[in-house]
Amino acid sequence: MKKVFAILSIVAIFSFGSTMTAVAQDSTATAQTTAVADSAVSDSTQVTEAAAAVEEGGMHKGLKQKFIEGGAGWMAPIAFCLIVGLALCIERILYLSLSSTNTKKLLANIDEAWDKGGVEAALEVCRNTRGPVASIFYQGLSRYDEGIDVVEKSVASYGGVQLGLLEKNLTWVSLFITLSPSLGFLGTVIGMIQAFDKIQQVGDISATVVAGGMKVALLTTVFGLIVAMILQVFFNYILTLIESMTNEMEDSSISLLDIIVKHQKK
Repeated sequence: MKKVFAILSIVAIFSFGSTMTAVAQDSTATAQTTAVADSAVSDSTQVTEAAAAVEEGGMHKGLKQKFIEGGAGWMAPIAFCLIVGLALCIERILYLSLSSTNTKKLLANIDEAWDKGGVEAALEVCRNTRGPVASIFYQGLSRYDEGIDVVEKSVASYGGVQLGLLEKNLTWVSLFITLSPSLGFLGTVIGMIQAFDKIQQVGDISATVVAGGMKVALLTTVFGLIVAMILQVFFNYILTLIESMTNEMEDSSISLLDIIVKHQKK
C-alpha cells in the first residue's frame, strides 16, 4: 500500500508539472491577444474561450483556465506551496517505506546469531540490516557490557533521535498547509480592495465594474484551500506511518531487552 501511494504521488507531481507548463504557454498567448484587442471585445473573447476550453478539455482544461484568470502574482506562490509541499511529502513517504523493517524476523535473527556467536554476531546482524529499528538495536547491544540499565537508557535515547529523523521536514509541510490558504485569503482581500477602488473611480456600483476584482479574489481563495486540503491528506498519511513505526520501535525494544536478559542468565 505504501509503494502504491508513493507511485500515485509521483504521478500527481509530474501531471501537475505538465499542467503548469501548459498554463504558462496559455498565459503568454492570452497576454498577446489582450494587447491587440479592444477591452470590451477582449472580455467577451475570454469568456467564450473559457467556455470552449471547458467543453473541449473537460475539468482539466477548465481548471487551467481558471488558474490563469486568478493572476500569476497570487497563483504562483500558491503553486509553489503545492509543488514543494508535495515534493517533501513524497520524499518522506519513500524514506519511511524504505525504513520499514520486519522486526519479528530481525529479533529472531539476533537471537539465533547470539546463540551461535555471542553479542558480536548479534551486532553484525544489526549492522547488515537497514532501518531505524536495527540502528536502535545496534546502539543498545554495543553497550551490553555496561549492564541492562545502560542498554535500556541507550535504546530509549537513540529511539528519540530516530524519531526526529522520521519527522524531518514535516514542519515545512505544515507551514505550506497553513500558508497556502493564507495567500488565497490575502489575494481575496487585495481583489476586493481593487474592486472598491474601481467603484470609487467610476462613481457607480455595477456588476461590470467589480466583477474582475471579485473574480480574482474568489479564485485565489479556492486554489489556496485546494492546495491546503491536498497537502493535509499527505501530511496525515505520513503521520500515520510515523506513528505505526514508533509503536513498532517501542514494542521491539522491549523484546530486545527480553532477549538480552535471557542470554545474561545463561
